Amino acid sequence: MGIFKTRKNKKFGYEPRFYKGEGNPFEIKHKFDEHRQTVGSQGGIKTKLVSALNDYKNNQDRTANKRVLIILAILIFVFLFIIDFDLSIFFSK
Repeated sequence: MGIFKTRKNKKFGYEPRFYKGEGNPFEIKHKFDEHRQTVGSQGGIKTKLVSALNDYKNNQDRTANKRVLIILAILIFVFLFIIDFDLSIFFSK
């Protein structure tokens, strides 16, 4: 009768009906994983910062790098304008 035996779970070999691609269809993966080095690395903040800088330096698309720097400069100037920062301290008379 099996009083002391535990029941085993049933195993199913499910295959999706309409999936014709390669690999596991249930694997969740980011869209740009193969293009980035920073995805999936677990570590401290220094490791993340170093890997992000390496990814930025090794980027082949130089126009994107320029675009990021221009946007960053505009945001910094807008922030300095909002807090009413006096830029004259950087220029000597």
